[in-house]
This record gives sequence, C-alpha cells and structure tokens, in this order.
Amino acid sequence: MRYPTASGALIAAALIAALIAAPLAAQDAAGTTSSATTAIPGLAAPPMSARDLVTMPRLGAPTINAAGTLAVYGVTTTDAATLTRSTAFYLLDLTQPGATPVKLELGLKASAPAFGPDGALYFLSSEHPDDGAEARSRVWRVTLGKDGRSSAPQAVADIAGTDIAGFKLAPTGRAIALWAAIPRDCPRFGCPDTTPKHLPGPGNGRLYDGADGFYRHWDRWATPGIPNRVFVFGMENGEAVGDGVPVDGTDPETGLIGDTPTMPFGGGEDIAWSADGEQVYFVARKADGTEPTSTNLDIYVSDLSGAAPILVTAGNAATDTAPTPSPDGRYLAWLAMERPTYEADRLSVRLLDLATGKVRNLTKDTDLSFGSLTWEANGKSLIATAQEVLDTPAFRIDPVSGKVTRLDLMAGNEAHIGNLAALPGGRLLFTRDSVGAPSELYLSDNMRQARPLTDVATTRMGGLANIVTRRFSFAGANGDTVWGQITRLADQTGPIPAILYIHGGPQGSFNDSWSSRWNPRVVASQGYAVISVDFHGSTGYGQAFTDAINRDWGGKPLEDLQKGLAAALALDSQIDGERACAMGASYGGYMVNWIAGQWPERFDCIVQHDGIFDMRSMYYSTEELWFPRWDFGGSYSEARETYEKWNPANHVDKWQTPMLVVTGELDFRVPYTQGLQSFTALQERGIPSQLLVFPDENHWVLGAKNSLQWHNTVFAWLDRWLKAEQPE
Repeated sequence: MRYPTASGALIAAALIAALIAAPLAAQDAAGTTSSATTAIPGLAAPPMSARDLVTMPRLGAPTINAAGTLAVYGVTTTDAATLTRSTAFYLLDLTQPGATPVKLELGLKASAPAFGPDGALYFLSSEHPDDGAEARSRVWRVTLGKDGRSSAPQAVADIAGTDIAGFKLAPTGRAIALWAAIPRDCPRFGCPDTTPKHLPGPGNGRLYDGADGFYRHWDRWATPGIPNRVFVFGMENGEAVGDGVPVDGTDPETGLIGDTPTMPFGGGEDIAWSADGEQVYFVARKADGTEPTSTNLDIYVSDLSGAAPILVTAGNAATDTAPTPSPDGRYLAWLAMERPTYEADRLSVRLLDLATGKVRNLTKDTDLSFGSLTWEANGKSLIATAQEVLDTPAFRIDPVSGKVTRLDLMAGNEAHIGNLAALPGGRLLFTRDSVGAPSELYLSDNMRQARPLTDVATTRMGGLANIVTRRFSFAGANGDTVWGQITRLADQTGPIPAILYIHGGPQGSFNDSWSSRWNPRVVASQGYAVISVDFHGSTGYGQAFTDAINRDWGGKPLEDLQKGLAAALALDSQIDGERACAMGASYGGYMVNWIAGQWPERFDCIVQHDGIFDMRSMYYSTEELWFPRWDFGGSYSEARETYEKWNPANHVDKWQTPMLVVTGELDFRVPYTQGLQSFTALQERGIPSQLLVFPDENHWVLGAKNSLQWHNTVFAWLDRWLKAEQPE
C-alpha cells in the first residue's frame, strides 16, 4: 500500500508501526547480507552484497610496449576488513597464449605506468628510496625482465617543490612532457612560492574576479592564474634536463591561459606527441569570463620553442578533443562537436592532412558519437568506440573514404568495450565489461573475436548468484522505439518487487556496462527486479533522439518511463508491480523529484541522489552554465517559463511518497542545498524521509567506506518499504 497523506498523530502512529515492522538495517556491521536479504526464494548461491561490490578487484587501463609484446596493467583491491585500497601492477606476455600475469615489484608505490620507447617502464610515485627525501610526486623508471623482476627505480623527473601530476614520453625518447598546476606567470616548472591572487590576505578569504572564469568547478574551488600546464623537457641518460619549455607559451601576455589537461576530468588523452617528437598537440579551453558558458575546447600545437601555441581548430567554436596523430605523421585525427555550448552533441571524427591543411569530417554521414580514438599500428585506419543502442562496440574508420565498419569482437553482445590499444600485426587489445561482470582484458587477432587474457574478477563473480539481463523495446513518446533492460536474479522465483532505475545526464544511458556506482547487479541481488529505461534524451540511438529532451525535461522522458515500466511488467509476470520504488541520481534525482509531484501514487518509496529540486536556485548556484542554458533555451531570466514549467519545487503540494535524500557537500554541479531543500519539503509535509549527507563526496560517492554506507542505507530504505507489510 502506498503511504497516504495524513496529518499529525496519524502520520506519527503509522511511522512508528512501519519502523517496528521493518528494521532499518538490511545489512549487519560487517556488510554481509542479513537473513532478511539472503532468504530469496530459488537461490542456491549467495547473492552479491554491497561489500562484494565495494571490494571487487578493479582492472586499470593497460600500457603496451612499442613492439606490442608486453602489457602492464594495474589491479586495485580493497581490504575487506579495513576498506583501504591499494594497487598492484602485473606484467603480461602478449606473445604467449595463456601466459600467466606476473606481479611486479617496482620498489615504490606507483601510479600511471607507461612504457617508454626504450622499453623501460616509467611511472609516478610520491615515495622515495631515501627516507629523508621530500614527499612529492616524481617520475621514475625501471627496466623489466619477462619474469617481472625490475631494476632499482631511477628518478627521471624530480622538480623541487612541485608535484608532477602526469607525464607523456616523446616517441623518439628524447623528450618528456610533464604537467602540474603551475602559476601562469612562472617561466619554469615550479615557482612554489608564488602567492595565489585569489588569496590576498591577511585573512583566509578567497577573492574572485568575474573576468577569471570559474570560481568553483565540480568539487574544488578554483585557483585563477594557476592552471594545469604542460612543460617539455629534454632527456639525457634517462633523466629530464633543463627548466622545461611551456607548450602554452612563455609569455602569458601572448600565450594561452587555460587548463591542460582540461578540468575536471581531462588526462593524458588531452596531450599527444607528433610522430617525430618535434611538436606537442594539446587540448585547452581559455580561462576567462566566458569559460562557465563555453564548451569551446580547442586543440593547439606547440613547436616547443616557447612561442605562443598555434590554434589548430580555430574554425570550430564547439568542442574539439582527443588529438590523435597518425603513426606516419601525415594526419591529425580528433573528435569534434558542431554546436557550441551543447555538451552532448555528436562527436564526429575529424581528419587534418598536415601537408595540405585540408580538414574533413570523416563520419558526417554516420549517426554515432565516437570515443576512444586510436590508429591501427600500420596507420591504415582508425579504430574508435561508439555507443549503439545498449552496447558500446568498436568500429574501424577508413581515413580515405570515411567508411565505418562495426567490428565483431565478442560472442554475443559487445556490452561495453574501452581502452583500445592497437598492436602491430593487426591485433587489438581492449577491456570489456557488462552489467553482469567487471572489466577484463581481451586480445583480438586481425580484429576478429577476442580471447580473454585476465581473470581479475570473473572467477569471484562466478561464485555469486547469477543474474540475467533482458533487453526490451516498446513504443514510447511520439510512438518512437525506446529501449530498456530488466536485471534480476536468474533463479529467483516471484513475486519480485520492482525498482525503476533512472539514469543521469540526462544525455546518458544505463547501457550494458559495469559500474562501481549505481550497479544494477548488486541491487538485483537484494531480491529486486531492476528496470532501466533509455528515455528520450538518452545516448546511443542517434543524435535526434538525444536532442529530443531539449526544453522538455519532464515531458517525453516521464512518458517513456511510465510506458517502459508497464512494458517491463508485462514481459515478466514474476515482477510485482504493486511493490515498486523509483531511484535516480543527478538528472535521475531530478526525475524522481518530478515523479513525486506528477506520479505521486505510483511508488512505495523514492531514492533521490543529487537531484535538482528548484530550477531557479539551481541555475544561480551551479558552475557549468552552458548546460542549463542549452537544455532550457537560455539563462533563467531569458527562459523563466521553461525552467518553471519543469520545476519540481512547484509541485510539492502533491508530494506524498517516502523519500531518501542523498547528497555530497563537495557537489558543485548540483549543490547539496538542493537536497536540503527537498528534505525540508518532505519534513514540513510529514512525509517519511531520511537525509544522508557526505561531507567529503562530490556528485559521486567514491570512497570505499562511504560507498558501503550508501548501499547499506539505500538497501535498508528499499527493504523498509518493499519487503515489510506497509501501514494501513
């Protein structure tokens, strides 16, 4: 029974009855499932628990030597008792089918390993063999034997007073690019004594000027004048030499001011060496007063003289990213959008002929949005991934004709393919994950179906109760075909309570992939049928479908969710649609707030994570203003009617569904005050509610202990309303 709206003593009495009938702790202190959770009809093997998810080993992206014969990859494990995480690295011989990975002993706690052209393994570490050395991040190198034995670590780059955030070696081995947060007026890789201009003192107040761009971004307060910068150093005898040459130009008056790698998610993919090692291509967005409203990421090239870099993508005011030079030095490929200020526009593959200066859009006639761009080792074609319906397969792209060919790399569904690495001899190394299992490493010969190389988590997953994911489609809003998935325990017998899982973005998807957050398998393993719907606005169905959510946040998407839930219930008679909760984060959190006012009697409970409650206050407190301006047709003052049309705060008088609200205090995308506002609305109406606030999390919950707490709290909330008799 749905929780009715009532007043005063009636609500209090009903709430007490509910608490007595359904204890809040679905998991015990150790994080193992309680008898209430494990007593699932039909199961022989144990269901996956929250602690299983949090402690599941995680495969990192591989690095490959130049010959394509060796791979090094990291595996991050989480101690089951302390929940502390550590990463170990393994060496794998790619020339021997069935080779056993060898654990490396590098002598230091390492991160970001990369093979150099000399065959040595380079990595970052904040440790030092000398106990008295200053604690800071340095670049190190070791030589490796096939048995995994390494030489003693040799310091490659050790810059006093400066933490090195990343590096990329020139293909010739004669230079190395280093990056870190460096004051823009600093001519070398350092200047640690510079006084940040946003901290003028004498107090600790931060002072920002509107001409400087972001004052806060994602989960950090900005540091104007101290962007991420790349410096190139020569290499002699395996060591970086000199003060370094800034690729953004020595003179800040004539050079570029902007972050490279880009913030908040950019990394080494933003930086690329030319084939001859004489130039560096890099991605940046100008840091000025327009930055919070601009998606104009650009690609620049530096000749390493210290002169101002040359803007390669001057003809495009939208996003340009992922510079990828061809192995023979003839071409520069990259990914580009067409519409400025739209962050979810289609990414096409562009190709610049460096000899003629001609630029072509290779995939202009292909309605796919590409990523993970790389060249085949022989330079004859490009390989990229793109989401297509519920899979993310790989494609070969002909640089001459632009022909796009889907590769068949996996038996059955491709699921989610990523981390492409093309090897000599037509081989392709990649990772693959799915709703059912985390990433493993695979190798394809001649772009045919691949074989697995690792067993990081597969055997462990095999000991848990199986799940099954069923794809389905139905006629959604406007009669368009809409896709969804049902994930449930394979052997569970009904009736099974339903969870409507609503993805964020909104230009995103709950596609066939693994995640350590909002994982359908672990929720289904608690005895629920998880139903996800790729409503209008989702990705993987062509750009027009993605665009359809524009200025219609609560319209077609809600209709799709309503019809999708009905379609899923019709497909599986074991699912009990009379016991159902809705869950969502980010846009999904917005949608459950919207559902609370537009579909108030449908669900027994709601889980709302980092969801928008009030459009007006959200607009004036979020950081990336291009996003709401595009989706709602302008600023709040310019498009007030559209913002208010889809504003959940305008419909709280109809709220009646019990809601768990989750937020992080470091969330600057959807500021945590949005969660506080929704919780206040619930409290003043006497609706059963809980508020979970993480002081040290951003838009996501990343910490191991926090993740376990998130899952315990969410599962207890679902069990309270779906697995116990509800109050009359």
